[in-house]
This record gives sequence, structure tokens and C-alpha cells, in this order.
Amino acid sequence: MHNFLFGIYPYIALSILVIGSIARYETDPFTWKTSSSQLLRRKQLILGSVLFHLGILVIFAGHFVGLMTPIQIFDALGISHSAKQLLAMGMGGIAGVLSLIGGLLLLHRRLFDSRIRKTSSFADIGILAIIVLQLILGIGTIFVSAQHLDGHEMTKFMTWTQKIVTFRAGAAEEIADVALIFKLHMFLGLTIFVLFPFTRLVHMLSAPVRYVLRPGYQIVRSRRQHPAE
Repeated sequence: MHNFLFGIYPYIALSILVIGSIARYETDPFTWKTSSSQLLRRKQLILGSVLFHLGILVIFAGHFVGLMTPIQIFDALGISHSAKQLLAMGMGGIAGVLSLIGGLLLLHRRLFDSRIRKTSSFADIGILAIIVLQLILGIGTIFVSAQHLDGHEMTKFMTWTQKIVTFRAGAAEEIADVALIFKLHMFLGLTIFVLFPFTRLVHMLSAPVRYVLRPGYQIVRSRRQHPAE
């Protein structure tokens, strides 16, 4: 099961992410949107959205750079594994808390405002709840990481990620002995990739030019003839 979840499931998740996103954009482009509910309750949306997106962007950038950069580059720059882990824990912790606060505000807004609840789909609420859970797991990994500050655990995740994206064998073996909370965090992250094409998260991939120039019309309301015309 471990080999399946961390050696095969990543490729299933990434395939669904890519193929599903392309298929949705090509077959149903008008669902490719955030479905904003700003008009229904603006103040809490702005605060929650700013905190949530700011934190998520920092987390995403940190994960991408931290996991995808070859270890040799950090060694060449004189950045020790321990220093890299402390930096990840510090920045990731702050960004995670900000994003979690924002996510909870947005989730509360969707669950307890009757008007917004009626305009929210199961996918809207579900994906937000899953992301909040993922943020909680991510913050929880910091406390586990604090128990071993030599950075050795971090190199395992870097090696796993780089083996996955370069299609090298033995990726699952790299993280076989890491703490359960890390595995739960990774599994849920891959599951978010699976759900990505079927939720409002697709707007993250919007290319501004093509998105604006997508074909066809989207009728919002009929145009009535003015009496003076």
C-alpha cells in the first residue's frame, strides 16, 4: 500500500490534474471561474481571501523551490540542511497560520451565511474544507520537524519529489520511515491534485489572454428594449 500511495498514486493524481483540467477547459470553459460571492458578504470575504491567498502563495512557492531544487545547489550555495529546514519551518509556519485563519473565515462564511450556503455547491465547500485540513496537517508537521533539526528528513522529501518528477524508480522507499503526519499531508496533497479539475481551483491555471478571448457568449440576463429607443 505504501508503494502504491507514494510510488504510483502520484502519477495517477498528476495525470488527472493535467488531463482533467485540459478537458474541462476545452469542453466547458464557462465553468472555469471562481464563482465569486463578493456581492453577498464583502467584508469577511476580503479579509479571509487576502490572508488565505497570501499564505497559499508563499506555501506553494516554498514547497516548489524547497522540493524541486537539487540538493547539490543548496550545498553549492553553502546552505546547510539544518538552515534550510529552519527557514522552511519559519516561513511555512507563518504562511500556514495566515492561510489557515483566512481559510477558516472563508469556510465559516460559506457554512453559516444562509445566502452564500445556497449559492455554494458541495464541491465549493468540500474543497475548502479539505484545504483547511491540509493546512492543519502542514502546521502539525512543524512540531514533528522540530524534534530533528539536522535537516535529514527534509532531504528525503526532496529526493522523493525529484524522483517522482524525473520518473526514477524507488521514490516510495525514500519516505518509508517518515512520521505518519507527513504521509497524511502528502497523500492529501496528491488528492487535492485529483480533485483540482472538478472544482473552482482551476481558476489558478487561467491564462489571462486566452481566458478573456474564450469563444462564444455567456448570457447573464436578457436585454430589454428601452421605451425611448
